[in-house]
Amino acid sequence: MSDDERMHGTGSEVAGAPASSESTPHFHRRVTSFRARRSTISDNQQAVWDRLWPSLGTQARDGEHPAGLLDTDAWFGRHAPVVLEIGCGTGTSTLAMAHAEPDIDVVAVEVYRRGLAQLLAAIDRASATDPVPNIRLIRGDGVDVLTHMFPTASLTGVRVFFPDPWPKARHHKRRLLQPDTVALIADRLAPGGILHAATDHLGYAEHVAEVGDNEPRLRRVDPARADLPISVARPVTKYERKALAGTTVAELLWERT
Repeated sequence: MSDDERMHGTGSEVAGAPASSESTPHFHRRVTSFRARRSTISDNQQAVWDRLWPSLGTQARDGEHPAGLLDTDAWFGRHAPVVLEIGCGTGTSTLAMAHAEPDIDVVAVEVYRRGLAQLLAAIDRASATDPVPNIRLIRGDGVDVLTHMFPTASLTGVRVFFPDPWPKARHHKRRLLQPDTVALIADRLAPGGILHAATDHLGYAEHVAEVGDNEPRLRRVDPARADLPISVARPVTKYERKALAGTTVAELLWERT
């Protein structure tokens, strides 16, 4: 996750995306997997946000009301496999992986506005020389998005990279990848679809491995398998290079049976 504020941004209407209002989104009063943070975006990022968000972004909620199902064909202007990335942070992996797979549409979800603003700015910079038209953004909670915006068997892949491990035992209930959420992901994946999770926290890796292996609709797969429907070649981010030197990253993959 990026070091960002809790959501309070503007709404928008985009082709194929649910309508949202200018009001502040409010989430269910449930245990969430994200922390409340405050930060600002630069004037340049705000200008890019004002210009690109109406066409590339939408909200997971309009006030207390969850958004409806997405029409991804209309939003992207084509019919293509869809990958959902939950917790895209600043979008480094999102941009690189979408660029490497132009035939796959990527929907990036992030709670924090600053991370989405940084991703929008990166998309804008890339558009000058090497456009990446296959990314759309949702501001909101990943579970909300899975529950209300995608139907059963609609996704070719779900990516969850470096979710907050909530290492203290009393906070484990806040972890995103719990049995209920993994079951929801399995339902939204099409047969053959891939769940790709990555974490640098050993305890969380063990937890995720157990939860994924216990979901009857998922089967563990080898990342080196040649016939996977999406790339699992995750780029090494600036965060990893600086913070994870010498730390083992667990790459965990399952296929929807």
